[in-house]
Amino acid sequence: MQTKDALKIIGGSLSKPSKMPGWSIGLPAKECKTGGKLQKVPGSVCFDCYALKGCYVFKVVQNAQYRRLAAIKSPDWVQAMAHLINSKKPDVFRWHDSGDVQDLDHLQKIYKVCQLTPGKRHWMPTREAWIKDHLTDKPNNLVIRFSAPMVNQRAPDSWSHSSEVVDFGATCPAAKHNNECRDCRQCWDATIKTVSYGKH
Repeated sequence: MQTKDALKIIGGSLSKPSKMPGWSIGLPAKECKTGGKLQKVPGSVCFDCYALKGCYVFKVVQNAQYRRLAAIKSPDWVQAMAHLINSKKPDVFRWHDSGDVQDLDHLQKIYKVCQLTPGKRHWMPTREAWIKDHLTDKPNNLVIRFSAPMVNQRAPDSWSHSSEVVDFGATCPAAKHNNECRDCRQCWDATIKTVSYGKH
């Protein structure tokens, strides 16, 4: 498969968040299943979602996100995503700098992509609690972190990996590094149970 063909299959492009050391794929935050409900709940992490403001609201960005969302249904999406991720130099990939897993079929396709990219480390934050029933099928090179839904809410111990948003005591160093990961790889590190992000 050629890169130009893979890009067409996945909807035109991957996303490249300026904060991140590697690439990602962004979907529309408005189409989050659980997050879409939390966007209406004051005090929730999604109430002031970063992916619903700033550059994310530009029409060109929204159009790209909806193309990527529709492309997931393509029978060639798994192979195309694996080709693109393997062709990139960074050894880390973040699933969904905006948006979330849509359904079980989507999750299973992500698992297959991870299996086809064994030289890469994958991280996927999610607020979809049903995913916990499918963690036994998860590839070892993928860290799924369940995100606590409310600001200053402790991440659930029932998940092997999680994240939380806090006003004080964040373990994520990005706020001290011009909002960039730089050398930090906590989110991808399976030995770290919970990552705390500062509210912004």
